[in-house]
Amino acid sequence: MNMEKKIQHSLNDLIEIARDGSDFYSDAAGKVKDPELSSLFAQMAEHKREIVSGLSADVAAIGGTPAEHGTIVGSMHQVYGKVRAALGDTNYAYVAELEESEDRLLHAFKDTLADRDTPAAARMVAEQYMPRVVECHNIMRNRKQALKAAG
Repeated sequence: MNMEKKIQHSLNDLIEIARDGSDFYSDAAGKVKDPELSSLFAQMAEHKREIVSGLSADVAAIGGTPAEHGTIVGSMHQVYGKVRAALGDTNYAYVAELEESEDRLLHAFKDTLADRDTPAAARMVAEQYMPRVVECHNIMRNRKQALKAAG
């Protein structure tokens, strides 16, 4: 596999997982009844769209084709979140599943940065987005802990 293909593969994995998050946040924003939570979810979806857009531009810049879909695992998490929400506390169910989505994205970025086979160019791009990924992860982790403590 040539260097451009390796970079494209590394970044497309991140694009797919970030797109999962964006889709799930957008869906959840329309489902929760709490306006503040809905606003937070919409904002988080926008953060994910910005990551997808930036990474897609980076893939296109090297002549690659950016991923256009999410992952099967992401779709399953979204369905599971909907089922949990339908069966109980909607706010907590969505926050818990979205926090898991943030975990997936954070781990994917960490794996990309830690993998010795990740091309330097892909590693630099991942490092660019890492602070935003960590920030979003921490927001949802803290929200999940707060809801759990309140309930």
